[in-house]
Amino acid sequence: MLRFTVTLALWPALLVGSGVASRSPELASAEKKFDHIESNGSARRPNPSPTVLSEQEINAYLASDNIQMPAGVQAPTLEGADGVVTGKTKVDFDKVREGTHSSNPLLSMFSGVHDVVVIAHAHGEGGRGYVHVDSVSLDGIEVPRFVLQMFVEKFIQPRNPQIGLDSQFALPDRIDKATVGSHQITIVQR
Repeated sequence: MLRFTVTLALWPALLVGSGVASRSPELASAEKKFDHIESNGSARRPNPSPTVLSEQEINAYLASDNIQMPAGVQAPTLEGADGVVTGKTKVDFDKVREGTHSSNPLLSMFSGVHDVVVIAHAHGEGGRGYVHVDSVSLDGIEVPRFVLQMFVEKFIQPRNPQIGLDSQFALPDRIDKATVGSHQITIVQR
């Protein structure tokens, strides 16, 4: 559950594939930390000592086969900086939109394969996760917010109603606080 929620929390940086990477020390470290967070969350009194996941650990985890993301996403990476997450990936929008059609010409930009960059503010507080998408660009061109909102409503929310440009969700495993810092995220459980 935690791994899904971490992915959900980082979704705006991913938009919408499963990558495969060879086993690395960063992946092993990330898996160990996620296991600790899950077991600590099950404890009667969780240890409130922070767990820090580095950007390298998170990216190794995203590149592994531990995360099953929707079809169409290739090689997502994340960068963290003081409350802001920047995600970069290549997205095949035809796979994302598969089975759903729109005659709206404004949504035609969401077809084919594009390099996508998403910038979002993200944090967790009081057991809740908060994500606000600041901007999305396709091949270096920023998508107008109202067009992005139409895309999310038409193609993302029918399958994932909890995801939007402004998302709130319960954090699992008694995570009380999650703070995005410079190239890391710090998690505190209570």
